[in-house]
Amino acid sequence: MAIYTKGGDKGTTSLFDGKRVSKDSLRVSTYGTFDELNANVSLAEKFCISDRNKQILQRIEYRMFFLQGEIASQDGEKFRSKSRIITDDDVHYLESIIDEYTTTLPKVNSFILPGSSLAGAQLHVCRTVCRRAERQLVSFMKVNPVRPEIERYVNRLSDFMYIMARSEDHEDYLEKVIEKVVQRYCKAIEG
Repeated sequence: MAIYTKGGDKGTTSLFDGKRVSKDSLRVSTYGTFDELNANVSLAEKFCISDRNKQILQRIEYRMFFLQGEIASQDGEKFRSKSRIITDDDVHYLESIIDEYTTTLPKVNSFILPGSSLAGAQLHVCRTVCRRAERQLVSFMKVNPVRPEIERYVNRLSDFMYIMARSEDHEDYLEKVIEKVVQRYCKAIEG
C-alpha cells in the first residue's frame, strides 16, 4: 500500500475529523510545529544517559500525539470521543518532575549555555521549538477555541524541557567525573 494519497496535490490536507483545509492554515502550522517538537523530543530521548529521563520523555511523546490530534480537529468533540486527551493530570505530572528536579539539581544563579551534553543540547532545541509552538498556539487560540488544559500543558512543557536538559547535563557531568576518578585510581594502582 502506498503512503501517498495524492489528496494534498492541490495544497490541502485532511484533518483528524476528515475536514480538508489549506496546508498553510494556522491550524496545520500549529500542529505541525508540535509534530516538529515531538520529533526533536524523540531524538533527545535517544541521546539521554538517564534511563528514567528516557522513560519520562517517551511518556511526553505519547502525550504530544494527543495534543496534536486535538489541534488537528475542527470538531473537538469528535476527537475527544475517539482519543485520549491532555488533562490537568498531565499538567501536574510535568510540574512534579520540574519540582523534583529543581530541588535535586545544583542551583543555577546565572544564564547557562544551551547544553553541555548531547542530550542536554538537544533538549534545549526542544525547549526553543516548544516556545515557538506555544507562540503559534496563542495565535491559533485567538480564532479557535482551545481547552485551558492544553494551554497550561504547553506553558509547562518548555520549563520541563529546560529542567530535563539540566538533568541530562548533570548526568553527563557525573559520568565524566566518575570516569576521571576511575582512570586516576587505575593509574595509581598500576604504578
